[in-house]
Amino acid sequence: QVQLVESGGGLVQAGGSLRLSCAASERTFSRYVMGWLRQAPGKEREVVAASSRSGGVTYYANSVTGRFTISRDNAKNTVYLQMNNLKPEDTAVYYCASYYSGSYYLVSSYDHWGQGTQVTVSS
Repeated sequence: QVQLVESGGGLVQAGGSLRLSCAASERTFSRYVMGWLRQAPGKEREVVAASSRSGGVTYYANSVTGRFTISRDNAKNTVYLQMNNLKPEDTAVYYCASYYSGSYYLVSSYDHWGQGTQVTVSS
């Protein structure tokens, strides 16, 4: 079973940047689609970004397109989320997650989850 551990969250001012990392325990990391999802207080969990197995295809939610970049290093079993020009509405717990079969934009597709890391953007 894939174990995922996120790091890199924190407190940042609006307009700032953060880089999240997610290390996977599974040696077959490259077989999984990887995604970053978030959940803000009182809101449903949503898919922020996703990467195909090779990293050649990516998906972004409209709210983060042009500001966030997902990337992965299959040799290091790690996926990243570079977040630029952060806004207060980006404040949420960010989760790294994976699936073997499903759709990038469906939360229900993701069946392995990290513990989450808090991102807080102050205005």
